Amino acid sequence: MRIGIAGAGAIGRSVAQELLDYGHKVLLIERKLSNYEPHTVAGADWLLADACEISSLEESGLQTCDVVIAATGDDKVNLATALLAKTEFGVPRVVARVNETRNEWLFTESWGVDVAVSTPSAMVAAIEGAIDTGHLVRLMGLRQGQVSLAKLTLPQDSPFVGQRVRDLPLPENSRLAIVIRSSGLLLPQPDDVLEAGDEMLFFAGGAAENQVQSLVHGALRHE
Repeated sequence: MRIGIAGAGAIGRSVAQELLDYGHKVLLIERKLSNYEPHTVAGADWLLADACEISSLEESGLQTCDVVIAATGDDKVNLATALLAKTEFGVPRVVARVNETRNEWLFTESWGVDVAVSTPSAMVAAIEGAIDTGHLVRLMGLRQGQVSLAKLTLPQDSPFVGQRVRDLPLPENSRLAIVIRSSGLLLPQPDDVLEAGDEMLFFAGGAAENQVQSLVHGALRHE
């Protein structure tokens, strides 16, 4: 798979190296001479150009990419790159980095974005997930927010401790996907019993996320 990355800063280079390690072909596009350092990711193709200019993207052969990642530190640049990649070059999948939370609403299909990755939201979710026990923490949204991935870590006094998975009153359009516990990863089966300290990962579509949230908080209020 050929993947184009706009922005060769720390994040762009790290993503590029990971993708190379997985066996993909990577093109890095960088407009700042100070960030143009091909020796840092030697296995990638590099182009010193502006990813917001059609002529530069034509030169890069962007139309041959299967995926484009707009990974600069400027939301305006990422949106422009995403829109050009999708509308002018027909790239099948476009991933865009969101630098400021207030701009998240713009990163949709109308701007050519298939997947938006919010750096601030991801950091907040990681912090909440590390310190918050007993509350549902939203980790990320998928399909422009149509589906959410959320995590609940069970405290010792949670009413869910000792329950079987089959007895969880989950709403429709939601699933308990994975349970992580000290003994390892568990793909939950109906008769599995939940334990204190379990990290439960839920997928929820649409309004189901709010219903799962209400379920968790209601259980805490009535324990």
